[in-house]
Amino acid sequence: MKRDDLAQPVREALDAYIALLTRWNERINLVSPRDLTRLWERHIDDALQLAPLIPASAKCLADLGSGAGIPGLILAIATGLPTHLVERDQRKAAFLREAARVTAAPATVHAADAATLPPLRADVVTARALAPLAALLPLAARHLAPGGACLFPKGAKAEAELTEARAGWTMRVERFPSRTDPSATLLRLTEVARA
Repeated sequence: MKRDDLAQPVREALDAYIALLTRWNERINLVSPRDLTRLWERHIDDALQLAPLIPASAKCLADLGSGAGIPGLILAIATGLPTHLVERDQRKAAFLREAARVTAAPATVHAADAATLPPLRADVVTARALAPLAALLPLAARHLAPGGACLFPKGAKAEAELTEARAGWTMRVERFPSRTDPSATLLRLTEVARA
């Protein structure tokens, strides 16, 4: 899903998000300052590539460790699916609330730790750069609805993370190449259960 493929209201909402992110980034570290000149390529497109991997039956998303709202807020804007944004940093949670308001995204912000937040029972759980898979799966499983899927962008160590995670977890794994980073892999995990 490229920028030109998006409906005009979605493009406008994403432009408003970028403008807000740029302003807030001066006060709190949401993204690396060197990424500000290439937000679309580095962050927006990276998040948008997850949208086609969301099962058609999904009615609710949860993004753990949302930070600047990537990928959760971007997916909420692009898909219109109700999305839970979980971020324990109060300043980042404040940014997410303002970004959801400005973009009219169907997002609910939880300023809480994903490990202690009551289960969200989301059809899809996402997380980007939150933790290695072995540490991420207990958090994701806590908030995943039965029959749900996890969508995790992972870097060059994706296979090593999968090997480590399989010591304590069973799952069906689908791998998709990242269109924004040739060394990265998009993982779609289903049938996630403790081994």
